[in-house]
Amino acid sequence: MSPITRRGLLTATGALCVAGCTGCATYGTPRDAAPAPAPGGNGPGPPATQGVAASDVPVGGGRVLAEQGVVVTQPEAGTFAAFGAVCPHQGCLVDQVTDAGITCPCHGSVFALADGAPLEGPATSGLEPRQVSVAGDRVVPA
Repeated sequence: MSPITRRGLLTATGALCVAGCTGCATYGTPRDAAPAPAPGGNGPGPPATQGVAASDVPVGGGRVLAEQGVVVTQPEAGTFAAFGAVCPHQGCLVDQVTDAGITCPCHGSVFALADGAPLEGPATSGLEPRQVSVAGDRVVPA
């Protein structure tokens, strides 16, 4: 076995520093982004099975149910759609629905009300579609 050289020790130390820093990195997650909601709506707030009153989802607009991790839209009267509220670009939660679309506050992506497709980048893929049903006067995303 050969003795450890100064060069070998410095190389090994540098490699350990790089490995340690890599483990602490937060690639793809903005520091100011809200954490993704727990699957199934088990976080704070009402359970996902409660949904939202149909009258609270405007035609040509929608509602972000952040506590449930879902966006419910009504692109046309009586037609409802639902999508996951996590932007596919870097994992931020979308925060509002306007007549222009569903918007992400982190980098300005905008998604279509009807199918969640990207209308403006930087996101290149759409919001995750969710099943939705109407039970009485409530819109219930799955």
